[in-house]
Amino acid sequence: MTDGIPVAPGMEDARVPRVTAVIDARVALMSAAAAVLGLAAGILAEGLVRLIGLVTNLAFYHRVSMDFVSPAGNRLGWALLPVPVAGGLLVGLLARYGSKAIRGHGIPEAMEQVLVNGSRIPARLTFLKPLSAAIAIGTGGPFGAEGPIIATGGALGSLVGQRLPMTALERKTLLAAGAAAGMAATFGAPVAAVLLAVELLLFELRPRSVIPVALAAVAATGVRFALHGIRPIFPMAPLAPPSGLQLCVYIAVGALAGLASVGATRALHWIEDGFERLPVHWMWWPALGGLAVGIVGVLAPRTLGVGYDNIEAILGGTLATKALLLLCLAKFVSWAVALGSGTSGGTLAPLFTIGGALGALLGVLAAAVLPGAGVDPRMCALVGMAAIFAGAARCLLTSAVFAFEITQQPMGLMPLLGGCAAAYLISALVMRHGIMTGKLARRGVRVPADYHADHLDQLLVRDHATREVAAFGADETVGAARRWLGQGGPGASHQGFPLLDAEGRPVGLVMGRDLLDPALDPGLALGGLITRPVAVALEGSSLREAADHMVREGVGRLPVVGSDGRLAGILTRSDLLDAHALRLGDG
Repeated sequence: MTDGIPVAPGMEDARVPRVTAVIDARVALMSAAAAVLGLAAGILAEGLVRLIGLVTNLAFYHRVSMDFVSPAGNRLGWALLPVPVAGGLLVGLLARYGSKAIRGHGIPEAMEQVLVNGSRIPARLTFLKPLSAAIAIGTGGPFGAEGPIIATGGALGSLVGQRLPMTALERKTLLAAGAAAGMAATFGAPVAAVLLAVELLLFELRPRSVIPVALAAVAATGVRFALHGIRPIFPMAPLAPPSGLQLCVYIAVGALAGLASVGATRALHWIEDGFERLPVHWMWWPALGGLAVGIVGVLAPRTLGVGYDNIEAILGGTLATKALLLLCLAKFVSWAVALGSGTSGGTLAPLFTIGGALGALLGVLAAAVLPGAGVDPRMCALVGMAAIFAGAARCLLTSAVFAFEITQQPMGLMPLLGGCAAAYLISALVMRHGIMTGKLARRGVRVPADYHADHLDQLLVRDHATREVAAFGADETVGAARRWLGQGGPGASHQGFPLLDAEGRPVGLVMGRDLLDPALDPGLALGGLITRPVAVALEGSSLREAADHMVREGVGRLPVVGSDGRLAGILTRSDLLDAHALRLGDG
């Protein structure tokens, strides 16, 4: 991962900063592991979908089959009410006696492990999370399978990272690779899966992390294509290129979906807080949420289950206005209450349903108000479903590219980008935290809101080191050094002083307080105080490399050497702070 760099003759024992290579053999090893992980996550995703199908068939149709079906076609009537309640009870029991981490929609829990636990996820989550999600969704929970499989893939990646000798950054990469593979395998959207990993898990865009994640996503997508073909998961009739006026309408739809994302997020947090105040153990909450799912499901059967058929119908323009309105409102109520209860399930599919229905309704309204503009309600639905997720989850690029990949509509790209950008802008202006980070923020976890190049990595030691250095010869005595310090000349107030050999090369570093120790023999040569090889910085080192070197060596200053190995300056912690001050000055 890191390499030492050559130093001048005579300084072979000096400890120099490590230089991080952009790509090395370690990245190749990680990439191979990620590709295998992607294949495994692809198989896991298929297994989860079949498990959901099995539970759905057993619960709603009383038959044994692993075919993926919608529970909306059941004929149970009010007799279905106990089904989601029983599912919620089982999820509560699994959470209490298995792992509390199975609660929630998956992505925030994975983010928390990245941010506070060194990307370590307990191994038992690799089977408890998909099992709980299959129970919750198969018994009618209005969730998508993508959140649990993202969490499961992430747990699998983390498990591999814990079993092999890896750093925390490498474990994070494998966790993100597993999560991206889960999403890619579920929807056949590898690019969006990589972007999701970057925007919500990695918080960086470096080749050494993106390459393994991309290979994992490609491998998982390959599994999906092998099992289901390359047909987009939500096919649409071709969309026409938008005119300028139409583009403005689609962006406005995105902005309104952004407002809706704020309302949905706040409502969810309000419901979560309400459950927190209930005088019953949290184990029972998913059962109460299941009761709401059942009541809504009897009145609006389309709200039951993942609802991928609903998204396809919305994008196909086959639902009437009243059906769209009912689906939008009922799905929201069912999803918000069930998720707020702490059960297990994903948010992407329900938000796509709610946002798609809202966008289609706005499209119908726009077509009525501007009859000559040629507004396509299907395009509005596509923009609405992507924009509400962009606003709620704060992942702009992921949402736009994801909607493109799952429909394969190139004419939708520009409206998607404009609509998602408007939604993100509105959401960020009105609400501080999104649906993925709100709960983490309330737990006191700081979540990065953006990422950028490391400022210190762009600056060189030679431009920020102090050139006027007070130093001693290694053959000088302690007594001579004390007399010099006592004269109070320039540099005498410094805390540390490099020791030089006859050629002017640093061989050690002595502290002023040590020189004043009365126990030291005044006749002792300063070279006799050296206890370990000197740690130095090179003029061509970056400030990031030098700062990391200080931490590894446990020192607060580094003699700086030139290409000939001679002392060229000194770099202190104050110099690093001054460099940071430059960044603040640049805004």
